[in-house]
Amino acid sequence: MDAEAFHVYDTTLRDGAQQEGLSLSVQDKLAISRHLDELGVGFIEGGWPGAVPKDTEFFRRARTELNLKSATLAAFGATRKAGGRAADDELVRALVDAETPVVTLVAKSHVGHVERALRTTLAENLEMIRDTVSFLAGEGRRVFVDAEHFFDGYRSTPEYSIEVIRAAAEAGADVVVLCDTNGGMLPDDVHAVVGEVSAATGMRLGIHAHNDTGCAVANSLAAVAAGATHMQGTVNGTGERTGNADLLTVVANLELKRQRQVLPPGALQESTRIAHAISELTNTVPYSRQPYVGASAFAHKAGLHASAIKVDPDLYQHTDPSHVGNDMRMLVSDMAGRASIELKGRELGFDLSHDRDLVGRITQRVKEMEAAGYTFEAADASFELLLREEVEGERGRFFEVEAWRVITESRPGVEAASEATVKLRAGGERAVITGEGNGPVNALDHALRTAIGTLYPEIDKIELIDFRVRILDAAHGTDAVTRVLVEMADGESSWETVGVGANIIEASWEALVDGVTYGLLRQGAERMS
Repeated sequence: MDAEAFHVYDTTLRDGAQQEGLSLSVQDKLAISRHLDELGVGFIEGGWPGAVPKDTEFFRRARTELNLKSATLAAFGATRKAGGRAADDELVRALVDAETPVVTLVAKSHVGHVERALRTTLAENLEMIRDTVSFLAGEGRRVFVDAEHFFDGYRSTPEYSIEVIRAAAEAGADVVVLCDTNGGMLPDDVHAVVGEVSAATGMRLGIHAHNDTGCAVANSLAAVAAGATHMQGTVNGTGERTGNADLLTVVANLELKRQRQVLPPGALQESTRIAHAISELTNTVPYSRQPYVGASAFAHKAGLHASAIKVDPDLYQHTDPSHVGNDMRMLVSDMAGRASIELKGRELGFDLSHDRDLVGRITQRVKEMEAAGYTFEAADASFELLLREEVEGERGRFFEVEAWRVITESRPGVEAASEATVKLRAGGERAVITGEGNGPVNALDHALRTAIGTLYPEIDKIELIDFRVRILDAAHGTDAVTRVLVEMADGESSWETVGVGANIIEASWEALVDGVTYGLLRQGAERMS
């Protein structure tokens, strides 16, 4: 693969970080850069040195703390101020001081923005572009130019937008990136404009798309089809307003649908892992329905689909999920037929193909439990425990609970405190343990861990990482049935369990016990005889 033939340019650290509620520390940016390098992107836009102190610090630390193997670091900035000289402009100088091999400049290409936002003349704007690009090129920097609001500007005054590109090219820019800054374009328009501009200028063109019409990925692909050889995007589509083009989706489409290798060989298989790792670093919940890398991207629920997949997975999948490091999943729900249960059993290591009665019994039980409020499509661990109970006669017994209770006390001026008592048998002995916590579930968790911790030290590796409550029949008000989903992890992977009850504490306890039981099974703890 020739990395220069097609540029995969990531702007997660700069444009992606403008997403509402997203804030990246310097350490976060360094960690994300390493993941992007593992993905094999060609360029990483690190931020705007001089304008943003945190970004200045990032570039300073990057010089000694980043050892990039595939990617080249780029600093982002703007053309010099009107009426000045690039060599004297403080922010342009900061781009040189960042010591990156590449500098990406944003330049106005829309007459209205030049006159009303920059408040300068059209001729001066062109001179600002020429002066800044030539100065940076003279300093040994490779210069990319982001033509801001290009598509909107081209629609109103195409002649001037073309002049902007020619000015950048004549001054020494390597690429001019056509930006759909407002995100209002549609794919056929993008294809037409990129084709026209390419024919008129002969310049190497790029695409920078926003997702305001839901077309950022499609617009990026349309631009590439029309001749663009530089694509900008963000991992997971983060960015201002509705976000930027999802770089992972564009790349997967190019490689898997257009047979155009744009990442190093094998790198695409890291997509799912890196998407999730960057979600953790940006503190955003992974989008389950994200194309290619989402948890639901290759998840199948309908019984009709499962019957076909049992014969050939390709019948209901547009590509092999392993190409992007993802997996096919069978969802167990009230829509599940025998094929769904059989395939899910196989996924979990149980061969149910030779026992139709067992499959039928499990299917019926799932339907009845879902009718009562349970959901197994989001709680694989609870389904596996159910499966074990049907196949092996027990769920995996490590302890037997006799009873539990919770007391919450609240007094004026004092935070409410909870105390839980758990009575159970484990290891041939009876234990009555009290635990305290900042809420009833936390207190129950502490009591359970204390009761079995000596016998099962493996529980120290298991932690509760998420807790979600949903009211199922809101019309009943406080008397409604409650569903609780609990997520636990052991440092290697996570799992979810479900509990349902008219009492929220009862539902929580059920999910909590299932979560601990499943975790001990994963850890290989010795079961009760």
